[in-house]
Amino acid sequence: MGRIKTFILMLVLILIFMEVGNLIGGAEGMKIAFWMAVAMNFFSYFFSDKIVLKQYKAQEVNAKGAPELYDIVRRLSEKAGLPMPKVYIINEKVPNAFATGRNPSHAAVAATTGLLELMNKQEVEGVLAHEMSHVKHYDILTSSVAAVFAGAISMIGNMARYNNNTSRSNNRQNGLFAIVGVILMPIAASIIRFAISRTREYAADAGSAKLTGHPEWLISALSKLEGYSKQAQMKNATNETAHMFIINPFSGANLSALFSTHPATKDRIERLENMTREL
Repeated sequence: MGRIKTFILMLVLILIFMEVGNLIGGAEGMKIAFWMAVAMNFFSYFFSDKIVLKQYKAQEVNAKGAPELYDIVRRLSEKAGLPMPKVYIINEKVPNAFATGRNPSHAAVAATTGLLELMNKQEVEGVLAHEMSHVKHYDILTSSVAAVFAGAISMIGNMARYNNNTSRSNNRQNGLFAIVGVILMPIAASIIRFAISRTREYAADAGSAKLTGHPEWLISALSKLEGYSKQAQMKNATNETAHMFIINPFSGANLSALFSTHPATKDRIERLENMTREL
């Protein structure tokens, strides 16, 4: 299902780019936009994970460099019947984590130093089991591709707004750039973010509970993550990659929370508590 969703997302993005190209340059602009979108699909499929990991300055670690973290990921991958993913640490005091990659054989999980310092071993395992569930369901590919395209769409929108503000020679062209920059591109970026359904977080939470056999581990971790997210924001966090993390890296008090792909933490915890009673 995850691979089908990614294919649909890529197709929608090609259509969005073609429409933008048509608005700006007619038939010729549509052709150029089509090939740009195709090239971006290819690039995002193979390299989106590397882009995101580099953006957050993630450092790969092994069993010697981070034995406890590496051992947790190894045990979880064996339990889930998945290949061992690459393990990364992000030097960031705000606790958070994400998974990325194009498939389980080319996956990576990353945790911040803040997560490893704030959480106990069981809570870390609950968080990483959540990320391994994303790997198993191929959510990681959809998330990574969406992050690259959302970034590209934001860049095009900014360029359109800049062109509209600086060029006054062609009123019709300026009007088209205004439509693209002010209306169409933000809508397109929102489509991408909401293509990453909130239900995937519920599913990954449930997957964590089943994988560890202890929903209370993730419940405790989510409570801590929610409290900390309201106090501080990650240094390199962007709207385009926020959907990849286990919890929204932006403060719950700002407007970006309204457009979050994450369901309310309270609702996630309630569902996990129901699972605890069932188990």
